[in-house]
Amino acid sequence: MSENYVISWTNDSSLKWSDFKAELNPAVFEDSYSAIKYSFTWTVNSDKVNDKIVFLIDSIKIVTEFHPLLSWFRESESNDNLLKHEQGHFDLAEMLRRDHDVVFEKKFYDKVFDTRGQNEAQRKQFAKIDSGKMISNEVDKLSLILAKKRKEYDVETEYGQNTKNQTNYTDIFKNL
Repeated sequence: MSENYVISWTNDSSLKWSDFKAELNPAVFEDSYSAIKYSFTWTVNSDKVNDKIVFLIDSIKIVTEFHPLLSWFRESESNDNLLKHEQGHFDLAEMLRRDHDVVFEKKFYDKVFDTRGQNEAQRKQFAKIDSGKMISNEVDKLSLILAKKRKEYDVETEYGQNTKNQTNYTDIFKNL
């Protein structure tokens, strides 16, 4: 298995306990942990406007990923409710990603950004580097939002033990 093995969120994404490959730390309180992160790809083009080289970000694709090699569970506590709760973490991340698409559109689409460099080749290279940093910073902000929302989700559902609140979240996630 590759070190970069991840499960990208899709409408058919259903986590299984066999997806959780990491060893658990017996000293931790939680019975399970889902490592969920965002990755991105993008296209950038440079152009000449008024004798100045600029770049434009044409598209950004953010992907919600579950990382099996960083995810674990306490086998003695594994059950359908806990797995549903962990699926909820994955679904919550996707829901937030979709909500945040608007931020990416407002910040990056239909905008012109200055670039640096001594010649056209350098400017194109810097456009790629600089646009990547800009997008990465925004993905980091999204990750911080996710961390906060995951804590709220755990508290509200009591780590999946509060079946009424867990069912409410599961119903919300069905609309993804």
